[in-house]
Amino acid sequence: MTLFEKISNREIPAAIVYEEDDLIAFHDVNQQAPVHVLIVPKRPIPRIADAGDADAGLLGRLLLASRKVAELTGVLHSGYRLVINNGPDAGESVPHLHIHLLGKRPLAWPPG
Repeated sequence: MTLFEKISNREIPAAIVYEEDDLIAFHDVNQQAPVHVLIVPKRPIPRIADAGDADAGLLGRLLLASRKVAELTGVLHSGYRLVINNGPDAGESVPHLHIHLLGKRPLAWPPG
């Protein structure tokens, strides 16, 4: 069971921002910006490269939930970045698909 499954099951505490039946969003404990929220499907998918056609609806709901999270955290109009890491070279540290929502500071481009 991944760390994110334990958070979703309320076995580990987290500062939850938003929740739906099939996803949960909570503040990252290793913040990289003043607003840093993880949007996580409750059903574990190891990484985006492992998602299939059957996951299309869930993936869409994750992206749509990012707008709600942006609104709740006050970055909807100022701007925010969504990041999905895939694999160790991309910085993936938990093998459970998740979207990072970062905001409330200028974010440089290119990232890295």
